[in-house]
This record gives sequence, C-alpha cells and structure tokens, in this order.
Amino acid sequence: MSLAKEQIYTIEDIYALPDGERAELIDGQIYYMVPPSRIHQRLVHILDCEIGFYIKANNSKCEVYPAPFAVFLNEDDRNYVEPDISVICDPNKLNERGCVGAPDWVIEIVSQSSKRMDYYTKLFKYRSAGVREYWIVDPSKRLVMTYSFTGQENGEAYSFDDTVPVAIYPGFSINLEELLK
Repeated sequence: MSLAKEQIYTIEDIYALPDGERAELIDGQIYYMVPPSRIHQRLVHILDCEIGFYIKANNSKCEVYPAPFAVFLNEDDRNYVEPDISVICDPNKLNERGCVGAPDWVIEIVSQSSKRMDYYTKLFKYRSAGVREYWIVDPSKRLVMTYSFTGQENGEAYSFDDTVPVAIYPGFSINLEELLK
C-alpha cells in the first residue's frame, strides 16, 4: 500500500488565492487566516504608531510595517508570512513586494485561532530565519512574551501593566496598559 504524497505549496499558490482570502505559507504548508478581532486591530494600530514615532524621533533607518505586509523569510518559495508588525532595519531587504529575509523585530497578536501558530510554529520559524526579536502579544491573557535571538537567547513574560523593554532599541520600552487608555 502506498502513502498519499503530501501536497507542498509555494508562494505562487498564495498569490493565486481568491481576492480577500489571506493565508501564510510555512515550509510548504498553507495556513489560512481568519479576520482579526477589534482588539487585535487596535493593538496593531497602537503598536505601529508607537514604534513608528520612536523610529522617527530617533532618526532610525528602520521602517515599521503593519499587516498585511509580505515577508519572504527564506530564500525559497515555500515560506511567506504576514506578521502583525514587522520592523526592518536593512533597506536592502525591502522591495515592491515586501521584505525578503528576516525582519529585525516581529510582533504577533494572538487570536483564538492563531495560538499554536504564534507560540510554537512561528517562534521556531522566526528564530531560525534570523529575526532578532519576537514579541507575542496575547490580549486574552493580557500577556507579552518577548524573545531576543541575539547573544544569549531568552524569553521573558510581561503583563500589559508592565513596561516592556525593546531589545533592539536599548532605552525604548512600551507599556500596553498606558497605550490602551
């Protein structure tokens, strides 16, 4: 008895999706995305603005992009993600389609349907692709998990009430409770 061959998808399959349908591609597997909740969108907007203001005020060469923004993580056609927030500091990684390579900082806002993906699959994928810092913001738990993948790798847990330091920008921190007021 032969086993059925596993379907491997490519970026072409992502671009062939019907208008309005969003999905990500990780190691050749398609993961469909559900529409985000209101709090999800509010957090994306707040974080995008806060990070953008910091970058501008500090004359940084980095750029911040909220989803939907294409990130082609690897030099292959089997990995395509749309992080909720992407911060890219190397302008050579940017082209008209999005970011080619790992962003410096990625933030994912957890939804009920994305928990496993954000906490496990993407954590591994972002680390192995070369993302320098990864945040998982979980509104239902009011929790921010931060991972720094430079130097000594570590993961830290913060509540929304805490002031969360940004590893790639020493001196910059974010307090979500203050921003949500």
